[in-house]
Amino acid sequence: MDDILLQRVRNKDKEAFEELYNKYAGFAARTALAITRSNALASDAVQETFVRVYFNIDKFKPGNPFEPWLYRILVNECMRLLKRGSRITYVDSYSESGLEIPHEDDHYFEEYEELYQAIGDLEEKIRIPIVLKYLKGFRETEIAEILKLNVNTVKSRLYKGRQKLKKAITGSLKGR
Repeated sequence: MDDILLQRVRNKDKEAFEELYNKYAGFAARTALAITRSNALASDAVQETFVRVYFNIDKFKPGNPFEPWLYRILVNECMRLLKRGSRITYVDSYSESGLEIPHEDDHYFEEYEELYQAIGDLEEKIRIPIVLKYLKGFRETEIAEILKLNVNTVKSRLYKGRQKLKKAITGSLKGR
């Protein structure tokens, strides 16, 4: 289905682009939020990502999986916005920015609040692979491709991330 949809987007079919956006924007927004830890930056990253997808869809190779390509653009955009830092004018929330999350969330954030907080507290180079692996379901090879890293580097960062999360969560459980 994605191949047909992507071909329609390549042909500049605006309805197809809207369908593509509706299919992926919610998941992209949650991923961007996990990476940037800012509603405003996440909103900006998602919007810019889809603008880039629309204008660069001809660079996407048909037959390849779409999600790794989309998430490479999204991660790059998140990183660009994080580097710009203080030069950004912030928007207070998703609703004010006009970004709507079209899908219901499969993750129940209240139940996993401590886990998401612990993930958010990880340093960036460890947090991003953790988010892509465990929240988005990408394989290590796909994460390496998205982040332009060696697979062993990705595996190492995932291992370190799991260890830090384990320590953070067990520490918070002992404090109860």
